[in-house]
Amino acid sequence: MILCDTNIIIQAIRGNTDTIEEINLIGSDNVVISVVTYAELLYGASDKKDSERIRKNLEYIRILPLNESISDIFIEITESFSLSHSIGIPDSLIAATAIYYDIELFTLNLKDFRFIPGLKLYSRKK
Repeated sequence: MILCDTNIIIQAIRGNTDTIEEINLIGSDNVVISVVTYAELLYGASDKKDSERIRKNLEYIRILPLNESISDIFIEITESFSLSHSIGIPDSLIAATAIYYDIELFTLNLKDFRFIPGLKLYSRKK
C-alpha cells in the first residue's frame, strides 16, 4: 500500500498524466488515502457539483480512518515539529497515518515531511 497525500490526488483528478502514470505503476489497488485527505478535498470543493465529482473520483480508493494510535503519533509529531518546521495539523495527521500503517507516503511536498523520523517517503519509479 502507498498512502497518497492530498496534492497527489488533486493532480490525478486534474488529469496530470505523470501522476496518473505513477499511480498506475503503484497499482490502483495499492493506493490509499487518509480520511484527512478526503476531508481536505471536500473542503476545497468549489460547489456541490465539484464536491460530487470528488466523491465519484474517490469511490474506489480505500480511505484509512484515524484511531487512538494515530492520534498519539500525531501529537508526538505536532509537539516535536510544529515550532521548528511549522508542520500543519493535516500534514501531521497524514504522516501519523503513514507511520501507524508502516506504509510509504507519496507526496509532491517532500520538504514538508522529510524531517519526520520513522516516516517513509515514496520515491517515484519513473
